[in-house]
Amino acid sequence: MDKEAITKIRNDFPILKQKINGNRLAYLDNAATMQMPVPILHKINSFYQTSYANVHRSADTLGFNATKQYEEARGKVASFINAADANEIIFTSSCTDSLNLVAATYGEQNIHEQDEIVLTIMEHHS
Repeated sequence: MDKEAITKIRNDFPILKQKINGNRLAYLDNAATMQMPVPILHKINSFYQTSYANVHRSADTLGFNATKQYEEARGKVASFINAADANEIIFTSSCTDSLNLVAATYGEQNIHEQDEIVLTIMEHHS
């Protein structure tokens, strides 16, 4: 990736414009908190201002619209990662939530007594 492309991407992340101890910020803790680009911040802001409602629970127009947007997002993600079906896409609130879901589903079915799971000290938070 050339320098111009990197600059364009960095410009979508306002937090990366600041300097820490005189150096440009390089944010690497993505497993804990992912920084969001401006287009996503705008979409979230718009959703909260115009469409915020319970997904798959509301029987009103706002709820139907929120559910439609949610399912459209799932379809876009499925297409982007080439999933066979949008129903394969599950949104969770965090990396830890995702890992717990995997542990509680795949893990309970496929990990057995005497199996060993090896982790590095870097994974201590999740």
